[in-house]
Amino acid sequence: MPELLKGKRGLIMGVANDRSIAWGIAKAMADEGAELAFSYQGENFGKRVGPLAESVGSSLLVDVDVTDDAALDAAFAKLEEAWGKLDFVVHAIAYSDKTELSGRFINTSRENFKTSLTISCYSLIDVARRAQPMMPDGGTILTLTYQGSNRVTPFYNVMGVAKAALESTVRYLASDLGPEGIRVNAISPGPMKTLAGAAIGGGRKTFRHTEMNAPLRQNATLDCIGGTAVYLASDHGACTTGEIITVDGGYHVLGMPRFENI
Repeated sequence: MPELLKGKRGLIMGVANDRSIAWGIAKAMADEGAELAFSYQGENFGKRVGPLAESVGSSLLVDVDVTDDAALDAAFAKLEEAWGKLDFVVHAIAYSDKTELSGRFINTSRENFKTSLTISCYSLIDVARRAQPMMPDGGTILTLTYQGSNRVTPFYNVMGVAKAALESTVRYLASDLGPEGIRVNAISPGPMKTLAGAAIGGGRKTFRHTEMNAPLRQNATLDCIGGTAVYLASDHGACTTGEIITVDGGYHVLGMPRFENI
């Protein structure tokens, strides 16, 4: 069996349950020989993440609130103490008030705008700043985005703005960290039946619409997204940085739905 990530160690941030995209990535990476650490926020998520981490042979868990500098510092200090260095970080963290993902974008509140951008975008910068010293021989930083960043998607609202900022952040970080051999990329799956996806109004309709119209007639799977992450974190991705890799069955190439679905 190939072990594309054998000898590599990485932090997975954002696993909520076994249907999370972050979990699909973690499992694929573990299957390819990676040694993993997991972050979680609070005791309730810790109870969910612990058994999943154990199932892939990981006992290194860190409690992290990405809006708390002290928590981030403590988490990376723990990782440095345990491992000394990192080869990759998977940042699968986003948040917006659910009540503002079902109405009109124009009604976005100032407070939720700041919260959404802070957690969904600025946290990547915060994480990268702390990961960079632990990647003396280069490494990979991955995050997750969605096509609502550049095309209007029903009910995605302020998250579309946050993801647009996140994608720009990927490019700027890639430029900043490239001379140190650190690659920064984003994976953009289509709609997924995840805890995060369930927070978006009309999510089920969006999922069905994409499946009916995508050239491959299917939405992304956790296995496919995980495989893409493995490629990006492996030596095969050594010359790929600053990219938004789309994994959505080809839906992003369409200008209109299929004629029979209009």
